[in-house]
Amino acid sequence: MTAVTDQDHTDHTDHTSHTDHAEGEGEGDGAGAGAGAELNVEGGDQAQDRMGPEEVGMEEVGMAENHASHANPARVPEAGEDAPSHPDSRTDSAGAWDDGLIARRVSEASAAEQAAVMDKRPGGGVAAPLPSTPLAYDGALRSRLDALRELVGLSRTRLDSRTLAQAGRVLDEAAARRRLSGQHTVVAIAGATGSGKSQLFNALAGVTISETGVRRPTTSAPIVCTWSDGASSLIDRLGIPGRLRRRPVQSADAEAQLRGLVLVDLPDHDSAAVQHREQVDRVLGLVDAVIWVVDPEKYADAVLHERYLRPMAGHAEVMFVVLNQVDRLPGEAAHLVLDDLRRLLDEDGVALGEYGEPGTTVLALSALTGDGIGELRELLGQFVAERGAAARRISADVDVAAWRLRSVYATGRRTGLSEEARDEFAALLADAVGATAAGEAAERAWLRHAGRACGTPWLRLWRWHQDRRDPPTGRLPVRAQADEEATARQRVEQAVRTVSERASAGLPTPWAQAVREAAVRGAQGLPEALDELAERAGLPPGRPPRPGWWPVAVLAQASMTLLQAVGGLWLVGQIVGVMAPNLGVPVLLMVAGIIGGPLVEWSCRLAARGPARRYGQDAERRLREAAAGCGRARVLDPVAAELLRYREVREQYARVTGVGAGSR
Repeated sequence: MTAVTDQDHTDHTDHTSHTDHAEGEGEGDGAGAGAGAELNVEGGDQAQDRMGPEEVGMEEVGMAENHASHANPARVPEAGEDAPSHPDSRTDSAGAWDDGLIARRVSEASAAEQAAVMDKRPGGGVAAPLPSTPLAYDGALRSRLDALRELVGLSRTRLDSRTLAQAGRVLDEAAARRRLSGQHTVVAIAGATGSGKSQLFNALAGVTISETGVRRPTTSAPIVCTWSDGASSLIDRLGIPGRLRRRPVQSADAEAQLRGLVLVDLPDHDSAAVQHREQVDRVLGLVDAVIWVVDPEKYADAVLHERYLRPMAGHAEVMFVVLNQVDRLPGEAAHLVLDDLRRLLDEDGVALGEYGEPGTTVLALSALTGDGIGELRELLGQFVAERGAAARRISADVDVAAWRLRSVYATGRRTGLSEEARDEFAALLADAVGATAAGEAAERAWLRHAGRACGTPWLRLWRWHQDRRDPPTGRLPVRAQADEEATARQRVEQAVRTVSERASAGLPTPWAQAVREAAVRGAQGLPEALDELAERAGLPPGRPPRPGWWPVAVLAQASMTLLQAVGGLWLVGQIVGVMAPNLGVPVLLMVAGIIGGPLVEWSCRLAARGPARRYGQDAERRLREAAAGCGRARVLDPVAAELLRYREVREQYARVTGVGAGSR
């Protein structure tokens, strides 16, 4: 057996049973005194005869199974065998393994010998260690963790690291906990100053392990007590050193009832020492479940409810709330206080496990008198035996992380870029490049070409003469090219702003900002690209194409001109006497030519309106398609990519929350 003392630790100076035992046997060991602790070995049965039950408990709990931090300076003697008492042997051993800790490192062989000794119970049985089977998550939780990991990966370039910090911590802790034992459940006892949590810790352990007293704070560092072996890696994760690891002294029935439990006594969460509160916050983030201990005086403390219970409302299934010190309440006062405590928990959003529903277990007890301890031990044993606390804790952590990310993923509106918004953007770009005006110009050019081809020679000659005689006078204001370019650029910028606002409407702020930035990046150089496209997709060089009936119209117009010429020559021949007088035929020929020429031109103009309109529409369509294609490649496609990324993260977020994808 071993007796563990820590004379230099400020939080254990009042523990008289430990210090007295150390003073009687360990003051002469310089190495042990320098470290503030000493490891003594005595005959097992003889030591038990000389010690009270409290000292026996402390000697056994001092030999925790942590293979990385406890030690054996000499061979552990079998029961009934006298321990070596020569001071040189002890001094040599202490000098060889002096690392400043009570529990020193040992080899694997000596650790196996220790396990056989420290698992002996007063009942005579030896508790077999639990298998260190890694924790296994069910399919639903694995799917949620995978979705959260994918969600964080997709969001790193869109969200700042602080927003994703908690989700990253949840993933790290879930991966770390999964590698550790799934057969053990780590439960922390937390409470305010004077709530009696250390008393409850000792009552559950069946022996005084954690200090209790009037001086505050009594507990300055977490102390752990384990009911079975195989939990050393879990305790290492909590950062609790070997000198603060204990084993209870209980009957075989109590051992079996709490088998697999790792119980941690935390410092006061309202301690005046900042490092104590930091210890509480750190360990609370690593344990599988929490027992909150409150007392009748401070059960409604705002610090407890606002800093811990309300933020941890989603962890209701892995929390116990214990009203301690009910022995101080007279009559029905305990029931009234307990009902008020339930009311406060309900206001905090903590689901209460009543009527068979999952939630927090609330009960009243007295750690001093033992009233209610059996009920808590039974509930705690059932809770540990289920082996589901760790997975429920991780699932609750995922719920909390998802809820805090809700504002950057969830939206109650349908988001995206509608076809109407796309068409409006294309129309604005077409107006910016002057697609409508280009189509009208193409139609006029086709009509002008048709008029030149099918008009009368005399009318064409007259128009040519008019154009030469009356050049443009400048009376109509012509807008400068620079002004046109400035106006076109403004129209393009307006179109980009409009489509970005349409696309980002209803999105959470980070994703709306990403959509707008993508649109702005695409708008750079867009006016110049549109100008180049307008030149390439505008009117083709050369004359407009001719329809099949143009040669017939030209031939008819030539015939009318020929009739006029024949009739005129005939009349001239009659005048000069070359031909016989006959005015009727030449005049008829001239009239037919004079009237037929304009009539053919008018008919051709009517026939040319349809092809001219189609030609202008085709030119406008080509320009619109070119502008729309340029805008789609530079603006709409990047915006659509951002929207697609948002839909992907929205689907992953829906998987994290465990609900359908919902509206997007």
